[in-house]
Amino acid sequence: MPRLASLFLPELSIERARRERRLSSSPGRGGGPPPKAVVEGAQHLAMSPLHHAAHGPPPRPGEEHERLICSCPREGHWRPGARWAREEEALPPHQRPTMRELGRRTEAAEVAFRSGQDPELRSSRAQSRGAPLAPVQRPSTSLGTNEECSAPDAPLLLAHRAGNRVLVAAASPEARALGIEAGMALTQARAMVPELDVADHDPAADAALLERLALLAARRWSPRACVSGADGLFLDLSGTAHLFGGEELMCRRLLAFCARAGFTARIAVAGTLGAAHALARYGRDPIALCPPGGEAEALAPLPLASLRLDEPALATARRVGIERVGELLALPRAPLGRRFGRGLLARLDQALGRAGEAIEPVVPEEAPQAVLRLFEPLATAEAIEAALATLLADLLGTLEKAGLAARALALLCERVDGRTERIAIGTSRPTRDAKHLHRLLAMKIETIDPGFGIETLRLVAGRCEPLRAEAIEGVLTGEAPAPDLAPLVDRLAGRLGGGRLFRWSARESDVPERSVARIGPLAPAAEWPAYPRPVCLLSPPERVDNVVALLPDQPPRRFTWRGRAYRVTRADGPERIYGEWWRRLGEAEAVRDYFQVETEDGARFWLYRRGDGVDPATGDLSWYLHGVFG
Repeated sequence: MPRLASLFLPELSIERARRERRLSSSPGRGGGPPPKAVVEGAQHLAMSPLHHAAHGPPPRPGEEHERLICSCPREGHWRPGARWAREEEALPPHQRPTMRELGRRTEAAEVAFRSGQDPELRSSRAQSRGAPLAPVQRPSTSLGTNEECSAPDAPLLLAHRAGNRVLVAAASPEARALGIEAGMALTQARAMVPELDVADHDPAADAALLERLALLAARRWSPRACVSGADGLFLDLSGTAHLFGGEELMCRRLLAFCARAGFTARIAVAGTLGAAHALARYGRDPIALCPPGGEAEALAPLPLASLRLDEPALATARRVGIERVGELLALPRAPLGRRFGRGLLARLDQALGRAGEAIEPVVPEEAPQAVLRLFEPLATAEAIEAALATLLADLLGTLEKAGLAARALALLCERVDGRTERIAIGTSRPTRDAKHLHRLLAMKIETIDPGFGIETLRLVAGRCEPLRAEAIEGVLTGEAPAPDLAPLVDRLAGRLGGGRLFRWSARESDVPERSVARIGPLAPAAEWPAYPRPVCLLSPPERVDNVVALLPDQPPRRFTWRGRAYRVTRADGPERIYGEWWRRLGEAEAVRDYFQVETEDGARFWLYRRGDGVDPATGDLSWYLHGVFG
């Protein structure tokens, strides 16, 4: 028996509008200062005992005014130690954060910071924030999205023009609580609540969002998915629910996915589309699972509007006193058709499974491909290479018409015994160079096992990108032409593997482990900071023993690493780095003190101590070697 699901997004238009506003107003995306309500909420939180328990003691007299009125961007992607905070002329002296906030914060390796904090202190901080102890959730970086200090959203209305009138198309839950409903005149709504936030209704954006969600569902959840109206999706779970642990677990995963995306959702599963649609929109639970054959019993307490009837049929039913589906089921069928028409009986039969209702699933866009079916099976590398040239000509012609170029190609060889051999290549930039692509694929033909022969060849462009005209450096531009390294990079990557060819680039982070990242061979690299850092970083940092050092700020005099004892003759430090409190709760108080040391034999190391040597909550005073100079 088929099992069909209806995913209902009751606040789609409102939540989409709010999501776009948050994205457009976040720092780094053209946004402005934080809303007044958010600032007031942050000020109130900063003076509360819970905030002091989680983030330290209250500010000193006179410092409170500087922190709260300072115009620094304190929300979104701001963090202590950012570039603007390190510049001397960025802020006047009376508005600069404290030295502890300006210290470069970092996240230690998994071994380094895991046990550096008192479990009782961590437990009390989690309980003061109301967060569960396991698993620990990552604290938010934005005042506007933090659960502790976010202000409630203002009532939001989406309006549209109907003739000469401006009507409310959608209202947020806060606006509905004030008596404002969809279909009301905007002037009447503003007369009831003057402080309304009004935006234009964009049904095209809602439809585009639903279309993207349906394509995602077709790729991830069920191959048969389609848009149902303007506020939901239909999913065919027949034969797919067991892959996710059953219908209930699959529904929970779908709702969790929608919650992470910022949308309120409800879902119902039944044997018919009509029953699933009704239970998702008029049921009492966020997840409604109707057993097979129980559609009539599940629909009985629901209103007639759940059957997707038109307004004339609903008005006629109200005149004769029929309000529930169960009352409609108790009536004889012949008089219902004469009084309400064939539309009501059709909807009723679709909901109960007496009549079928087709799903028109969305079809994800297929990758461009070229297929060659052979009369005689191929068994030699020379024959496969000759057929490959024909496939490339057909595929590149298709890409040229679409204005695309290939970034990844896969050659699928179907043998006569049903087995498929596959080889794949990738390029560092989009290209339609037939000779270059043929050369890359020909290098891997020797890995194909033809068996008793290959009867079908399929060349698929798994990744494509637009190919546009580019300016070429040369005499006309006044610049020396740079050599084209893309063919060489592609051939090396084909021989060695794509993961073995890379270059290092700096990353905007003060974390030693995160300050560098691998990028593509031809990708532009960021400039390296001026911080003195070792050439080689150990991952993870290795613990050193038998360390002799005076607390709290003296460098080590001797230590043992990998079974060998070292005596320090010169040292520089400490360089204090704090844990990234905005990433993980366990690093709210974590501290590292780094030292550059030189031993008697001339070796130079980069060591750090967990903790500041004063407060036990900052670390257990263990030592680690993080890097080697020279």
